[in-house]
Amino acid sequence: MTEPPAETPEPPGPASTAPSSLRRLTTLRRPISRWLTLAMGVVFVVLVLGVWFLITTGEAEQRVVSPLLLPSPAEAFRSFPELWTDRALLLNLLVTVRRVVLGFLLAAAVGIPLGILCGCFPVAQAFFLPLTVFGRNIPLAALIPLTFFAFGVAETQKIMFIFIACVMFIVWDTAVSIRDVDQRYVDTAYTTGASRWQVIIKVLVPLGMPSVFNALRLLFGLAFGYIMLAELVKQGDEAGGLGDIIRQSQRRGMVEHIWLVLIIIPIVALGMDRLLFWTQRELFPHRYGGAGLLNRGLRVVIHGWEDVKGWFWQRRRTRIGAAAEQTPGKDGAS
Repeated sequence: MTEPPAETPEPPGPASTAPSSLRRLTTLRRPISRWLTLAMGVVFVVLVLGVWFLITTGEAEQRVVSPLLLPSPAEAFRSFPELWTDRALLLNLLVTVRRVVLGFLLAAAVGIPLGILCGCFPVAQAFFLPLTVFGRNIPLAALIPLTFFAFGVAETQKIMFIFIACVMFIVWDTAVSIRDVDQRYVDTAYTTGASRWQVIIKVLVPLGMPSVFNALRLLFGLAFGYIMLAELVKQGDEAGGLGDIIRQSQRRGMVEHIWLVLIIIPIVALGMDRLLFWTQRELFPHRYGGAGLLNRGLRVVIHGWEDVKGWFWQRRRTRIGAAAEQTPGKDGAS
């Protein structure tokens, strides 16, 4: 007796696929595609613009929010040509970026070596601990008058303010990244006969730098917020930066320009963050999945320098040996 053929299940219809799709999207920590990430970001921006339009529509007396506090999107973007030409937006933007970059590079040049020292040697970390705690917890606004007294109100004050605001965070983050390197790598290096200096340069620093660079990238975005404080005062007719545009707009009642600058700052910071993220991926492809272009270039430079250094020391040892052979000893001289 043959069994009846099994019924073929019907393909799920739209009603059954919708719950499963929603379940996949709301799965805890489930990765999503790049296109979905972009789409969700666009949806958020559209919602913000929609809410902005709704609460600022109509006459001034009928609005939910007064135009003295929040202009409508049309009013804000209509004033952009004046901000671009009369207020020299591009020049002030470049001035702000230059101050942030110079101050941050100076902080990195000082903070990374100190952080490596603190991460490698606990006694150094204990020595600098009061300074790092003080530097990471002091209110930055309280430092502005002190930087005025120490460096004046010109460019040096702006750059040094960014340096002071960032350097202790860089020291701390670098030390933590170096300390987080697994001890087994250090033990393996010692087992192969590496010296303490070689363990630091060839093991701890290379393994800790991906985390250091990631911390630098995140801190760089905060530096744009710090520079707004330093640019509240300028000297003479020099370009005061975006912070000066905000201050002058507040004094003149040009609230539209304030909101436009507040929109421009995160856009520029995001663009620079994407550039730093690309650099991060190309320097550390094993960690962040890049093509490794900068990593290969850096390896060529390092190996080239080691070859040049080895060639130099080899020639020096050869000359010293030849000179020793040509110089008669005491017995030959007598």
